[in-house]
Amino acid sequence: MPDSTQRFVSRLTRNTLALILAGGRGSRLQDLTKWRSKPAVPFGGKFRIVDFPLSNCINSGIRRIGVLTQYKSHSLILHIQKGWGFLRGEFGEFVELWPAQQRVTETSWYAGTADAVFQNLDIIRAHNPDYVLILAGDHVYKMDYGAMIAQHVEMGADMTVGCLEVDLAKAREFGVMSVDLDNRVRHFAEKPDQPDSIPGREGVALASMGIYVFNRGFLYEQLIRDSDMPGSSRDFGKDIIPGVIEKYRVMAYPFRDVRSGEQAYWRDVGTVDAFWQANLELIGVTPPLNLYDASWPIWTYQEQLPPAKFVFDDEERRGMAVDSMVSGGCIISGAVVRHSLLFSNVRVNSYSYVQDSVILPDVDVGRNCRIHNAVIDRGCRIPEGMQIGLDPDRDRANGFFVTEAEVTLVTPEMLKQEPSYVR
Repeated sequence: MPDSTQRFVSRLTRNTLALILAGGRGSRLQDLTKWRSKPAVPFGGKFRIVDFPLSNCINSGIRRIGVLTQYKSHSLILHIQKGWGFLRGEFGEFVELWPAQQRVTETSWYAGTADAVFQNLDIIRAHNPDYVLILAGDHVYKMDYGAMIAQHVEMGADMTVGCLEVDLAKAREFGVMSVDLDNRVRHFAEKPDQPDSIPGREGVALASMGIYVFNRGFLYEQLIRDSDMPGSSRDFGKDIIPGVIEKYRVMAYPFRDVRSGEQAYWRDVGTVDAFWQANLELIGVTPPLNLYDASWPIWTYQEQLPPAKFVFDDEERRGMAVDSMVSGGCIISGAVVRHSLLFSNVRVNSYSYVQDSVILPDVDVGRNCRIHNAVIDRGCRIPEGMQIGLDPDRDRANGFFVTEAEVTLVTPEMLKQEPSYVR
């Protein structure tokens, strides 16, 4: 990411209101989202997924942020209240939590992404922004939104769409922008069988990231029009974008690394496999996502915990972690951890072995356990001698969820521990 001298912090970013859509369930994450929304899922050893778009806003100079919540939002709300209350309202800075308003009918929830914003138009109008930045709250990436807003203004756009440059095979999983040589959007197709290539770059397509910049008045106009349209699914990708391409100036903004000019890091951690892989990517010597970049910090709420501790140095009982990330409050007591990521307050007891696994906070691994290729949810107490991830059939018989890539997900409920609770 650019250093502080390169960031586009100006009147444009100060007069921008960011809206983070954080109400999604994330059903493909299975039981990881049984008691929390997808943006509230822990990631990277100490963060929540929502911390990434929030940090991007702060680092981009955008300090007026609304977080739109809906599905099982308590965990998310607690996290934001604890970790994101440092902005000063008297200076016009805030991170506001916007629960589902139910302004259309008193019994209905948000019908889609556009409806979520439409039902908060009165709040948006009260803040009176020049530009509205709409963000998905469930992706992991680092991005300077200031540069995107600057291009939006420079090009005289009504709407700008943040895009990934992906190969055609992968593009079939996204909404695809067909553009001209000036990156003006001429056509939009949702998950097309035959995506259009970027002009002059055969085999590469522009896929929507779910990031949009709108001129204030244009956004109001289009949301009201969409709300009056029978049969609309009330979605930006399915309804708003296709409805404005022909008559208005809609631009694509390719998301590239400012140093290399190549496609920047972006991950949709929407499946258990993707979540597991993205976390383990962080362990590498030069990971694609650099969490150690002081010029672009990821802010979060973190408990005040003691440092990680590794105890016992006997030949058969040595507490150690190799090629791993271990968070504060962890105790590795005569156990071995290899190529794994441990969140805070994890205890791994003697003679146990953990490899290629993501262990969420407050997990206790009993003695003589073996855990491979697993995601262990918060609060699990792994019984002494249990094996996880070595035999998929045995894992399924134990009531665990096993992915297509044979990554095993374990939650307290699967272990018949603890009643359901917010986490």
